[in-house]
Amino acid sequence: MAHRTLFPTSAHRRLAPLVVSMFFGGVALWVPVEKLFLAQIGFTPRTIGLMAATYAAVVPVLEVPTGILADRWSRRGVLVLANVAAALAVIVGGLSVNVPTYLVAAVLVGAYFAMQSGTVDAVVYDTLLEETGGSDGFERMLGRLHVSESVALVLGGLGGGALAAVASPRATYFATLPFLLVSTACLLSLREPRLHAAGEGAETRSLRGHLAVTVAAVRGQRQLVPVVALLVLATVLMSAVFEFGPLWLVDAHVGAAAFGPAWAGLMASIGIGGALAGRARLQAGASRAAAAALLLGGVSALLVARNVVLVTLAQVVVVMVTVVVTIVVTRTLHDAVPSDVRTGVSSGVSAVTWGVFLPFALAFGAVSERGGVHAAGWLLVAAAAGISGLLVARPGPAAVITEGPVVAPLAA
Repeated sequence: MAHRTLFPTSAHRRLAPLVVSMFFGGVALWVPVEKLFLAQIGFTPRTIGLMAATYAAVVPVLEVPTGILADRWSRRGVLVLANVAAALAVIVGGLSVNVPTYLVAAVLVGAYFAMQSGTVDAVVYDTLLEETGGSDGFERMLGRLHVSESVALVLGGLGGGALAAVASPRATYFATLPFLLVSTACLLSLREPRLHAAGEGAETRSLRGHLAVTVAAVRGQRQLVPVVALLVLATVLMSAVFEFGPLWLVDAHVGAAAFGPAWAGLMASIGIGGALAGRARLQAGASRAAAAALLLGGVSALLVARNVVLVTLAQVVVVMVTVVVTIVVTRTLHDAVPSDVRTGVSSGVSAVTWGVFLPFALAFGAVSERGGVHAAGWLLVAAAAGISGLLVARPGPAAVITEGPVVAPLAA
């Protein structure tokens, strides 16, 4: 009975290995104390910005190729390769003693992001199509994955902070490896959807032809412009909070033990956003206005807040709203493209996102080093203002584009 409660439908049961894999992959003990560790090996706010820009530069280069690889070869295989990159990243990171060596770990983190982004939501979307013949429930299913990952990140945040306090921040890197191994084992048991291989000419299409079809899937669809813009800005803002949020704690001179609970609270916001995404009605004007107000209020608070609790609450609100926006709008994007290029299109949008994040990270690091992290917070305000403007001005993500291609469920 418990199994049926946790996984009530065939789609839930089929995606169970992915849910469990996301959980174990999310137990990243090193993440909550990374900035503290970086300070110990010689990083400054400017070089932290350089590090963020390093993996932000790697991701766009690899996004589209790995997305096309997932569409043409195996989405499960690409997710396994992503975990391999993550394992190498924590090994190199844990062994690093200076800025240059840690930048190698940043490159590997970039490879991980490139291979995972776009692939996970494509697996979820196409599994729903195969099992139900439609995309209803996508937000709830993807939100379920976010909740699973959020619980893991909360536990990892608390565990990482505690481990760093009793051992060292460096130890948290190596302690993460067993969780990645379990995550990979779960991926190997996943039965991935095969709709992307069932499209006309999908298996015989040349690489150039596949790229052309991928580009054609979004070219000329002007109604996708606000959708892509929302995805890009929301993801940039969320990434900036994850990457630079701990600098508010460094600025407050808190001890290592405080980083774990603060990061755990921030990670919990991913789960809250994931749980709310299936219930959000962003097509309603009042809902869009409320989301915009919460977002602007959260980033504005970061301009002045210096108390750890207030800073964490403000960051939680920002992440929660951006998670809801990205999940809802991601379904809109997938509804507009066919299965055989779904990962490539999603990865292409992600590549644009990282292309925007790169100069954003460099600018944030430079402003933070010169004027402090609170001055750099104005960059977050600018991103939030752009998101809020799109939310209020558009009729709502769910109404922007027409229904995508209808795919009948596969025969049993």
